[in-house]
Amino acid sequence: MRSGAKVAVIGGVFVLVVGGVGYGAYNVLDGLGGGGGDSADGRPASAVVKTGPPSKAEISETSKKFLDAWAAGEAADASQLTNNASEAEPALSGYSAQAHVTKAVITPGPATGTTVPFTVKATVSYEGKSKPWSYSSELTVVRGLTTGRALVDWKPSVIHPDLADGESLKTGEASAPSIQALDHNGRVLTKEKYPSLGPILDALREKYGEKVGGTAGIETWIESTGEDTPDQTLLTLSEGKPGKLQTTLDANVQAAAEKAVKQYSQASVVAVRPSTGSIRAVANNPATGFNAAMLGKQAPGSTMKIVTASMLIEKGLAGANQKIECPKTVMYQGRTFQNLDGFSIPDGTLTTSFARSCNTAFIKLIDETKDDAALAKEARDVFGIGLDWKTGSASFDGSVPEATGGEAAAQYIGQGTIEMNALNMASITATARNGTFRQPVLVPQELDGRQLATASRSLPASVSQQVTNMMRQTASWGTGKAAMASVGGDKGAKTGSAEVDGQATSNSWFTGFSNDLAAAAVVQSGGHGGDAAGPVVAQVLRAGP
Repeated sequence: MRSGAKVAVIGGVFVLVVGGVGYGAYNVLDGLGGGGGDSADGRPASAVVKTGPPSKAEISETSKKFLDAWAAGEAADASQLTNNASEAEPALSGYSAQAHVTKAVITPGPATGTTVPFTVKATVSYEGKSKPWSYSSELTVVRGLTTGRALVDWKPSVIHPDLADGESLKTGEASAPSIQALDHNGRVLTKEKYPSLGPILDALREKYGEKVGGTAGIETWIESTGEDTPDQTLLTLSEGKPGKLQTTLDANVQAAAEKAVKQYSQASVVAVRPSTGSIRAVANNPATGFNAAMLGKQAPGSTMKIVTASMLIEKGLAGANQKIECPKTVMYQGRTFQNLDGFSIPDGTLTTSFARSCNTAFIKLIDETKDDAALAKEARDVFGIGLDWKTGSASFDGSVPEATGGEAAAQYIGQGTIEMNALNMASITATARNGTFRQPVLVPQELDGRQLATASRSLPASVSQQVTNMMRQTASWGTGKAAMASVGGDKGAKTGSAEVDGQATSNSWFTGFSNDLAAAAVVQSGGHGGDAAGPVVAQVLRAGP
């Protein structure tokens, strides 16, 4: 029987009372005098199981009892007030046993519907080290499916908002030595100043902490089970000695990127130096958690036409100044494609279709390639897509699978089965600009001697020049004109919008360059590329040297 439990006899029936409160006792009491026996699931036959949403009183009472039991360290009692006691109890027990929280005052706030926010003011103690720890989280009260009781809907995030399934809180000697991350000019990079770098710095610490001579301190952290998800430090009780880790980032460009993505609820941007592949900035909003800028997998829309145009020019099927049809619609193997608002270009060139983002002009040439895998080969062999990049931190290096029929046509305009992120598109722009793929790197290769990915060939100089010039025209008078107006230097751009099933508004994509800096951004549900992602890229490019 649980510690602190008391047994009383009422009318010949045992009633379990925990901490002086009869949790769950009403079911037993409701059955007294009914004489009907128990039902198959153990409830008294005469018990009336409540249904419908919990009342305000139930929400208040249940949340208070749960939070009080949790704060008192009574994990077993608290878990019985959830709808998943088997998972809740070990997690709640670990709060004191593994996270070493010795004191906690948990205060609920006013409920919003069935959700109750609360604040935690705790003390973490480990081997003579103690430190206050404060944070906020929330819980939701639901109706138990079988008992009808008001219960806390159990999720790990109840304990801490950043805690996910399979993760746990730990306090002890840190799992990796400390690092002091520096940008390429030696300026210190911290997650406090550059929030988007939080997950990246945690990953770099785990991978390079020992290599740069750091020592571990005493910390509280979230222990992750994901291969691409590093442990996340929540509290430092005592500092270790940080080893200095130089990165390729640029503090000025990173600051601009952080500010730029905050304009939207979901946005990512990456900046890369074309001549070297050095990553100058990585930013996401939300800033914590999943690093969508480097790990995201989404269709990139018409920004993919940089690769498509390169392939068509290489095959001699088009040229920047060559006349090319751009009708309102085109059908390919039973699938109809159209341009935005049904526009057409009666007497245009490939440059015109590229700068105005004509879909049909590119799709009409698909049969001329006589190779279903042509786009996939161009993406891999020239632009390095899918070559297992080793940036120094976890990244997804893009995917252009071979396709046929209407699916292949969709790929020509960046839809269908193509998957990219901001890092991939910034690299594609850098390759078009430079002529040769330079695998993006976040940590200099010489630190660990890792093997970087190399493409099998470069773009012919004439092709690189034509594609780069088409991007210049896009920035000068095409769909990227408004966004790039404030950017100086030798500049170019490509816009894109990607339709997503179940999403009313397309994702906004934009990629561009200014001198020796390329950047790409995606804004979820942002619409036209120049409207949302364009200003994000422009703000980052303006911060470049």
